[in-house]
Amino acid sequence: MEGILPLWKPKGMTSHDCVFKVRKLLRMKKVGHTGTLDPDVDGVLPICLGRATKIAEYITDAGKVYEGEVTIGFSTTTEDASGEKIEEKKIERDISIEEINTVLQSFIGTIKQTPPMFSAVKVKGKRLYEYAREGISIERPSRTVHIYELKLLDDLIQKSNGTFSFRFRVHCSKGTYIRTLAVMIGEKLGYPAHMSSLTRTESATIKTNDCLTFAQLEKAVQEDEIIQYIYPLEKGISHLSFFSLDSNLVVKIKNGAVLPRPNNWPENGQVVMVYEEKAYAIYQVHPDNETLIKPVKVIRNE
Repeated sequence: MEGILPLWKPKGMTSHDCVFKVRKLLRMKKVGHTGTLDPDVDGVLPICLGRATKIAEYITDAGKVYEGEVTIGFSTTTEDASGEKIEEKKIERDISIEEINTVLQSFIGTIKQTPPMFSAVKVKGKRLYEYAREGISIERPSRTVHIYELKLLDDLIQKSNGTFSFRFRVHCSKGTYIRTLAVMIGEKLGYPAHMSSLTRTESATIKTNDCLTFAQLEKAVQEDEIIQYIYPLEKGISHLSFFSLDSNLVVKIKNGAVLPRPNNWPENGQVVMVYEEKAYAIYQVHPDNETLIKPVKVIRNE
């Protein structure tokens, strides 16, 4: 079995837990996920099976879409609802929809973020959450990420005990911390804040409506119908440019040969080499010679 299993990750499980459970259900070892989701976050988690694990990084590197909720009025140790309250400031003024929209629009484009202490980022060989659990605060390197879209899901603001919450939708690049984005939104409004809920609705080309819950997956396995829910690995890289091969080139591509650059070679980045609708390799222009193309990854070599 090979391809992409479009899993809907439930709250309360780590991404690694999901991989372990899929391995057990499908009775196969070669299984990998495509970008960690925190245990409190649910949503789209494409799982790569068999040969598709070779293209997992391309799904991980692609853009993601989330729907979440920001609560303004207090911050937490983890920047989400699971942490302990660390700063509180009651909201005693009216904050309009227009003001919120202006703040959200200000984040669109390239921004810098500092990863939260409770995150899996490694500093000096150790993950930040390990330092945090020991009560150690350490300097964290900032990272540059891109926000393609950030907007309110509706005009409903929920007020409660000096706090207010609103729901948002964000389309962002790999490496964006939505928890940290929630805190940054609060800072621009003049208040401590945290992310009170989050769901991932898209990962690369896999969307909410594509996904199976674990209950649906278990039923499909029992009824021996699982294969109809597995997408071909090509779907996971369909956001890249494709280049059609003729039969003469396939053997060379399988062997990872460096080739002359075709006249109609796509302009942008890495390109999927396809023959009879199957991806055989990913190529790019040779960094030392623009008249050549070279393999980045061979997917099929038989």
